[in-house]
Amino acid sequence: MNPADMPADVSAAAQTEDLLAAVRAIAQGPLAARAQAIDEGAYPIDLMRELAQMGAMSAHIDQPGRPGNYVTAILAMAEVGKVCGASSFLMWQQAVSALYLYGSENPAMNGERLQRHLAGEIMGATGMSNPMKGFAGIEKILLNATPVEGGYLINGTLPWVSNLAPDHSLGTVATVNGKGPGSEIMFMLPCSAPGVTLKHCPKFSGMEGTATFAVQCKDVFIGPNELLADPCLPYIKRIRGAFLLLQCGIAAGIIQGAIDSMWKVEDQLGHVNQFLDDRPDQLQAELDDLVGTVAQLCETPYDPSDAFYLDVVNARLAGGELCLRAANAALMHQGARGYLMCSDVQRRVREAQFVAIVTPAIKHLRKQAADLCAETLPA
Repeated sequence: MNPADMPADVSAAAQTEDLLAAVRAIAQGPLAARAQAIDEGAYPIDLMRELAQMGAMSAHIDQPGRPGNYVTAILAMAEVGKVCGASSFLMWQQAVSALYLYGSENPAMNGERLQRHLAGEIMGATGMSNPMKGFAGIEKILLNATPVEGGYLINGTLPWVSNLAPDHSLGTVATVNGKGPGSEIMFMLPCSAPGVTLKHCPKFSGMEGTATFAVQCKDVFIGPNELLADPCLPYIKRIRGAFLLLQCGIAAGIIQGAIDSMWKVEDQLGHVNQFLDDRPDQLQAELDDLVGTVAQLCETPYDPSDAFYLDVVNARLAGGELCLRAANAALMHQGARGYLMCSDVQRRVREAQFVAIVTPAIKHLRKQAADLCAETLPA
């Protein structure tokens, strides 16, 4: 049967399976061989470009003849995350950058530039860790924008931004000098722009290959073609759920990788591992339930309501907490062999800890959930 003659749902399912099979081949082949090196600092830009070109980081975006599917994008990240959490995180960076461009009402963002991004010709990142904490009342927004003729001058420093290189761009937010809350702007900041400096961060305990830098801005000019939204809060409210849903792919992959490593030692150690609290079949059931919940939420990823966002926050929170449990359980199941520095189990413990603290961290998510509940319940 010609694919064009196939029912839309069958054709879409086949496309998803083909994409996931291609992603799996990279993950279990060249990526698996380099996972330890990536954890220690080797940035896998070649593999990221290959994954981008096959559509692994753009499956969630509507394209001609193929509507966007968030579940497919999340499952693609999970296939990579089973093998290398750092690479799954990099995929999320590229995927969420595509979301920024797609969600913008600026034609300069969602036209040719978006298409080049989807094709893997240009790479992007998200500098939203500080702004998200700023909007949640956890810390101040660190970039400020001064209105000038034709645009803004940006000043300040973002301490942690990943997936960066001199030819990449990052989406971020700045407060506008002289204006109050609610007037913030969101824009794509080119790393090559005059006044932008990338500074190396202190050494992390893992995931060193994520190309993470501090970004210093000194009178960086941002014109209309770089603006995602001005003001940005209504725009952020539209995409915030999708932003968090995509992160669930990182968690799902790391959890599944931990469960798989537990089964690997079941024949040798099952007689004693049966006395541990978290067993692989139990964790698998919890993961499957969580993925099912995320899939349901993916049916309306751009729902701006607080009720929907609360459900997404709770799903993302459950993913972070299950990540910690699964990675620790895998270490307990494997014992001393899992404590070796070269063990994928040991690496996965640190990857799970990253999922728990990366913005929004578990404590941030719990605060957001409490704030959202407080807004809907009487005093």
